[in-house]
Amino acid sequence: MAEAIVSFVLQRVGDFTTQEAKFLSGVSHQVEVSQTELQLMQRFLKDADARQGEDARVQIWVAKIRDAAYDLEDVIETYGLKVASKKKTGMKNVLKRFACIFKERVDLRKIGAEIENIIAKISNLRMSLQSYNIVRETREIGGASSLQSFERQQQLRRTYSHVIERDVVGIEDNVKEIVTHLVKEESCLRVVSIWGMGGAGKTTLAKQIYHHKEVRCHFNSFAWVCISQQCQVRDVWEGILIKLISATKEQREEIAKMRDYEIAKKLFRVQQGKRCLVILDDIWSIETFNSLKAAFPLTCEETQSRILLTTRNEAVALHADRNGFLHQPQALNEIKSWELFEKIALLGRVDKDSGVYIKMKELGMEMLRHCAGLPLAITVLAGVLARKNTVNEWITVHANVYVYIRRGIGPEEEYAGASWVLALSYDDLPYHLKPCLLYLGHFPEDFEIPVKRLTQLWMAEGLVSLTQGQGLGEAMEDIAYHCLSELMIRCVVQVGETGSIGTIKTCRIHDLVRDLCLSKAEEENFLQVVNSSQRNEAISPFSSSMVTKAAPLGKVRRLAIYLNENADKLVPSRYEKDDHLRSLLYFGLKEWRRQCKRLILTMFKDFKLLRVLKVEGMNREAELPSEIGNMVHLRFLSLRGSNIKRIPASLGNLICLQTLDLRVEDSWLFIPNVIWKMKHIRHLYLPFFYRLRLSGKLKISTLHNLQTLYPVSSSNCDLNDLTGLTNLRKLSITLSSPLENLEEILKSTGSTLNHIRSLFVYTDLAVTGSTEQVTQIVSSCRHIYKLKLEGPTAELPRELHCFPNLTKLTLRRFFLKDDQMGIIEKLPNLTTLRLEQNTFNEDAKILVFSKGGFPHLQFLSLFHMSEVKEWRVQEGAMPSLRRLSIKYCNGLTTIVDGLRYLTTLRELSIEGMSSTFQSKLKAGGEDFHKIQHVTSLVFGFVDALCVGVDLLNGMSTEYALSYCTSSWDLHDMGKI
Repeated sequence: MAEAIVSFVLQRVGDFTTQEAKFLSGVSHQVEVSQTELQLMQRFLKDADARQGEDARVQIWVAKIRDAAYDLEDVIETYGLKVASKKKTGMKNVLKRFACIFKERVDLRKIGAEIENIIAKISNLRMSLQSYNIVRETREIGGASSLQSFERQQQLRRTYSHVIERDVVGIEDNVKEIVTHLVKEESCLRVVSIWGMGGAGKTTLAKQIYHHKEVRCHFNSFAWVCISQQCQVRDVWEGILIKLISATKEQREEIAKMRDYEIAKKLFRVQQGKRCLVILDDIWSIETFNSLKAAFPLTCEETQSRILLTTRNEAVALHADRNGFLHQPQALNEIKSWELFEKIALLGRVDKDSGVYIKMKELGMEMLRHCAGLPLAITVLAGVLARKNTVNEWITVHANVYVYIRRGIGPEEEYAGASWVLALSYDDLPYHLKPCLLYLGHFPEDFEIPVKRLTQLWMAEGLVSLTQGQGLGEAMEDIAYHCLSELMIRCVVQVGETGSIGTIKTCRIHDLVRDLCLSKAEEENFLQVVNSSQRNEAISPFSSSMVTKAAPLGKVRRLAIYLNENADKLVPSRYEKDDHLRSLLYFGLKEWRRQCKRLILTMFKDFKLLRVLKVEGMNREAELPSEIGNMVHLRFLSLRGSNIKRIPASLGNLICLQTLDLRVEDSWLFIPNVIWKMKHIRHLYLPFFYRLRLSGKLKISTLHNLQTLYPVSSSNCDLNDLTGLTNLRKLSITLSSPLENLEEILKSTGSTLNHIRSLFVYTDLAVTGSTEQVTQIVSSCRHIYKLKLEGPTAELPRELHCFPNLTKLTLRRFFLKDDQMGIIEKLPNLTTLRLEQNTFNEDAKILVFSKGGFPHLQFLSLFHMSEVKEWRVQEGAMPSLRRLSIKYCNGLTTIVDGLRYLTTLRELSIEGMSSTFQSKLKAGGEDFHKIQHVTSLVFGFVDALCVGVDLLNGMSTEYALSYCTSSWDLHDMGKI
């Protein structure tokens, strides 16, 4: 990954020298020479990166060049910012100014010497590379072993159609569905794609289909070929052709003499004239598919031949056939995971009634949680335990479960473990995506990662840049989002929660992918994770001897700290003096109970190069020390949810900040009026309650890069300051006092409001005339996608139904009049509607969704709607609804009758409703006929457990499983 790091450093140094050239004029020559040396070094890095695992010298060399690149960046940025900040203060005192100039000259000589030292270090590394022929030796001396290793990997990765796995569970329905698509007589489908992460069971599924009785009867000829990462097109074509025509010896010799285009043409015609099924297993890229497709009749309407391909890359599956069928294998649930595990590890070996079996099952169930339903991980773990005959041996594996899953049976079977299979996906990533993936190792296991926060962190770290864009004027946030999407397409990151307009709100990574990230991050000295609940501070379950030797060469650059109530320090002693730290993220601060007024100072004492500081959820009261102002490199600072009462004026020194989150606990926070100095800030989150340390209004008119502003208060801010903020996309306004001259304000800020995409307006109960002011503000933001209104407004803008982009609407404590429902249900593109806590006034006891209303609504949430006593859904209303949530609506005694008309409904979630309400939904209950078409019913309230078993009795097994798996422990299924 050194190639990525050097490229990023070159980019950042280049950007910095361009932007701050006047402050680096005295050392510009040294900076240019250093850039040239790094550019020369780039020639070797790709080759060296690929060979780190084969030669310890190469790994040591890569670690040194990586640190030299980081040091160069540190030196140039530190000096540039120091000089820039001094010159911008504009000292008027002549004597002081002369002293400052003299000091700058001293600093200039010092910075020049430091840069020259780094240049010498980089140059020496390059010379040693050439003198000792490190990379060449690796090619020549280690070349044979490298080639041998690669060939061995390729051989182990090769799949064979005649080798059928016996231990297969949970894919019967998937096989049936895919077979149906393959054997359709009249279909424009040519390609069926199975895509998913490594180890998800794609090849296993393909084999079951390949040997399926119906498939064997339908097709005349068959060919199975495994595509390697280094695909040899002619070899693939020859292999397929030989299999499809069952070539004789003479035919094989004839094929060997053909030119490439002749083989492609013959293979094409064979598939046109016969019903052929070709399996292309493990295609890695679109380029590989494109190089092969000339031999397949993908556009011929008359052909009955089909292709079944497997890939880790969703883009390949989408590209192969726009009319094709795509299938993504899902993780096995707890029941199926145990079934597969037991089949391999225990079946026929141990008596199920014995104490040994009971103990082994207990240990096995606990270990299976680390597999998270991934078939490969389950198979590897079960294979290890199949050789362990005693409970003590199982306990040993249990204590080191990740190591066994990662490595398999042992070092002698290094390619049998799960990590090697997953590492192939990592190795295939473009260099700019590798650090983005490794960065996810910061987050704890099973952590649902907010996408917005992740992209802000990537930007702050410099892991994404505008040069990665497509020249379309994309913002950095868009480029970061594209990087995340690409990681998802390559199946190394999983989609979590999606928003109303299809954007991804959260993501996560499989436990084993996280382990891979930590392992690779340790090898690259990219990241350290410290867990205060473990005696051994640094998490390092994967260290090989080579990694352990190489790691001390580098300095710790990024640190994630997992705290609990027992931690005595915020920063472990071994890291307190690490002045090269760039990123410090805390998790678990809510559980930390130490007095932190003094301890919090430790994190600001020496970490002057920090770019990222995340201190969220600190329960103990603390003040932010003035030393925070020394962290002039900070790009990201979040104190969200922390009990901090005061912000020092030195915060204004953080002129490089891109994201500032001051949403502290619900209490008044004193904020200095210095945020206007942060001219690079893009995302500003203020607390709901705050006061300025001095009288006046919070200045924000200089923040021209601002995209997110949450919230701007009418009592603390002048809304006229929004005038120049034309990049603003997300705006939250709190009407805590009446706005004078609102029409003039809206006119002057029109260009800003016209670009707003997400709007939240909160109205205080005490504000008079709020209804008119809210409607005026909303009417000025006609291009919004999301709108949330909270507070007693009673009326919506009459023209709201003309808003072309509005897809998500949330109304809370709004006290709407009866006639307002007619406006809402006419919104043409609304997909998400949340009605919460007194959305309607007390007179509106009946909630009516009329015929033809909400034509595109997909999600409806009713929350604490106690004012509603009856709900009516007419036939033809909400024809696209897929998800419905009803929570704490105590006025409703029965499920709405019109639910039976909502044939598209797939999920019904009920929480906080009476046991009588819920019992009516059980099989045979008076309301069951209204919801029997719904595939998933989720109870989120504890009362549901009391009726759970009765409610499930009488249902089919399939329905019962979908009914309860998301809300009840699967162990309770035995009671049904």
